[in-house]
Amino acid sequence: MIQKKLIVIGGGAAGFFTAINAARMNPALEVCIVEKSNKLLSKVKISGGGRCNATHACFDIPDLVKKYPRGAQFLKKAFHQFNTKDTIQWFAERNVSLVAEADGRMFPSSNDSQTIINCLLQEADRYGVKVILQTEINEIKKENDLFSLSALNGKQFHANYLCVACGGYPKSVMFHWLTALGHTIETPLPSLFTFNMPGNKISSLMGLSVPMATVKILGTKLQEKGPLLITHWGMSGPAILKLSAWGARILAEASYRFTIMVNWLSDDNEQSLRTSWHQIRTELAAQKMMNKNPFGLPNRLWNYLLELSDIKEETRWADLPSKEQNKLIKNLTAAEFSEDGKTTFKEEFVTCGGIKLNEIDPNTMQSKKMEHLYFAGEILDIDGITGGFNFQNAWTSGWIVANAISKT
Repeated sequence: MIQKKLIVIGGGAAGFFTAINAARMNPALEVCIVEKSNKLLSKVKISGGGRCNATHACFDIPDLVKKYPRGAQFLKKAFHQFNTKDTIQWFAERNVSLVAEADGRMFPSSNDSQTIINCLLQEADRYGVKVILQTEINEIKKENDLFSLSALNGKQFHANYLCVACGGYPKSVMFHWLTALGHTIETPLPSLFTFNMPGNKISSLMGLSVPMATVKILGTKLQEKGPLLITHWGMSGPAILKLSAWGARILAEASYRFTIMVNWLSDDNEQSLRTSWHQIRTELAAQKMMNKNPFGLPNRLWNYLLELSDIKEETRWADLPSKEQNKLIKNLTAAEFSEDGKTTFKEEFVTCGGIKLNEIDPNTMQSKKMEHLYFAGEILDIDGITGGFNFQNAWTSGWIVANAISKT
């Protein structure tokens, strides 16, 4: 009997998870990963600041799918086969413990992404998965149930099963070798990015963070709550990254020019703050405002907001004029900032767009256009917000591909 072969295109999280599970579930199958670069699992290495945010402690499928701006309905079916609970168990069975932090993000207990990488590499060795580097596939043909693959370096490959898990591409034209197979592409766009504020004085506060702020994109229904980080080019942090994911297509249509409204206090709004303002002024009457910040904000941010509200350094709480008071209340709860452009969040670079989901069976990840052609990970038009959700999609789709192939 001739040994059947699976080729997985892409040596990232989804590609590795597909390959090692396929080899484990079907020992008679020859499995080979073909990676275009000279590095394996490079995103795993840098994710979460080098700690690898492997998944998120969200165990209810209806809640879990709400973390995906694109692909939620598709994943609802997929997660019934392999979800967060299964990811934790899979790694635990290989002596890698995933630990949840207060915000739900899960990391290996070693706090080192190399732990995840070593685990995946060991599994590949254990099950005889072959890895070929620096080989970029640029053409796929299928004849008589056999895939023929051509690479830019002239190498040729043949396989009975093919899984494309090469991640997202920034431009539609780069999918040409997949559209040639009859697949359609949802236009790719950046999904996780930070907001640029050229020339805004707030960038002088770079490195400063607020643990909980509410950010709204004016003119839309988009609003997120979470940590906010000020950078030398503008704003970042989970609140901003989540907004960029949900607003990926809207913000692209606006050429990344839009206005955000920031509530630095989060739990208060303009109305509730006005209600408690008299009491604050009475209690702090004799204090200089710049020396007494009653809201727990970082001092540099507080002083910036006072300056923005035209409040002089020597002003005492008791002497605050009503015009400046109104400005400060607005700047605390509804400060507006104009955005012009984006900066890709390198560690968690994710695109929305990719292979249209109505062309893929969520129960097997097999193409509806071509038998034995599968897709896993970010090549699909699926993307999650920051927090481990994109890796969960990689593990889920990879496992489903492996399981489907093992049953053919």
